[in-house]
Amino acid sequence: MTDDLENSVEQTGSAPSRRSVIGWGGAGLALGAAAAGGAVALTRSGDVAVPVAETGGAVPFHGEHQAGIATAVQDRLHFAAFDVKTTDRAELVQLLKDWTRAAERMTAGQEVGEGAYGGLAEAPPDDTGEALGLKPSRLTLTIGFGPSLFDGRFGLAGKRPGALVDLPKFPGDNLDPARSGGDLCVQACADDPQVAVHAIRNLARIGFGKVAVRWSQLGFGKTSSTTPDAQTPRNMMGFKDGTRNIAGTDTAALDKHVWVAAKDVPQQAAWMAGGSYLVARRIRMNIETWDRTPLQEQEDIFGRDKKEGAPVGKAKEHDEPFLKAMKPEAHVRLAHPDSNGGATILRRGYSFTDGTDGLGRLDAGLFFLAYQRDVRKGFIPVQTSLARADVLNEYIQHVGSAMFAIPPGVRDRDDWWGRALFA
Repeated sequence: MTDDLENSVEQTGSAPSRRSVIGWGGAGLALGAAAAGGAVALTRSGDVAVPVAETGGAVPFHGEHQAGIATAVQDRLHFAAFDVKTTDRAELVQLLKDWTRAAERMTAGQEVGEGAYGGLAEAPPDDTGEALGLKPSRLTLTIGFGPSLFDGRFGLAGKRPGALVDLPKFPGDNLDPARSGGDLCVQACADDPQVAVHAIRNLARIGFGKVAVRWSQLGFGKTSSTTPDAQTPRNMMGFKDGTRNIAGTDTAALDKHVWVAAKDVPQQAAWMAGGSYLVARRIRMNIETWDRTPLQEQEDIFGRDKKEGAPVGKAKEHDEPFLKAMKPEAHVRLAHPDSNGGATILRRGYSFTDGTDGLGRLDAGLFFLAYQRDVRKGFIPVQTSLARADVLNEYIQHVGSAMFAIPPGVRDRDDWWGRALFA
């Protein structure tokens, strides 16, 4: 959907391997993202600034909020939704603890447990090994809890926050149940696809018998940015996306639109304070039809020009749009906060291609990820407006959907994913 910090480290040698990063966490050396904007890391000579994405550094795992939301958006995604198979609350709690410890290690560039080799020959190794020798690649792992987790199996029904609603069926939806929903989700983002896949694979392995992957999605070519000064990425339709996205450095906007405040939730749902809500939508694009659409029509559909990404009648991408200059059904006009009572979301979408649909057409599109303080004031009003009138609907279809409550960050080594929820 278009429109709407790293700390620095001075490198003294060549780029570090995953194994060499192991000691950094104990030394308190943060290579990751505390904010997004102009974050850089220095070359070993100390006189040339290098974009942090090129350093392969690590994003701190612990903090007030989970990494992977306001963090500078990485290049690759592996997203997985899980069904919980165990009915034992204690077993689920132990799994979340085990996942947390594994996530701490993987995001720091370390192997899981005792590693991929060197242990008992008669037992499978603790780590699957395909990320050996790779940099941390700014890996972030972000967990969420779906509405179905609060169905009574684990005594959580009374702790379901009011904003964790079941999304309505929007006009034009053609949702596949096999690609929708889930008790849990984990979003793995990294600049190396193998690092992201390795992370999900190891969490699934640790959870074997307790959880099962319900569906997953690989993503490439980020279609939104939380770093305004960076080059705005383009979606599969060739248009710049995320131009008006919330910046990872804009703490006021994050507090207003993304992070759940303590006053937002009653005491029984106080575990969500500092968290957020995620809507994930798999949006199929009719690429072949779009590719035969005249340029002027494409630009009218979006309300921006294709070269610069400038709104209608303006010269530069970040110029303030004059909505009335756009066609009433233009995507940008309908998605803009001014058209939706100020509704604002943080987007972290990725492009995808998953082969063909069996009819000779690409199965391709946008895996849309939107974080917000309250989905009832964010995604739902925006998507309601788009579903009713957006001319872009002729070229896209929502085929997968899920909603998750994203708890606050893991504060320290004694904390774990979901601790306050299960307290």
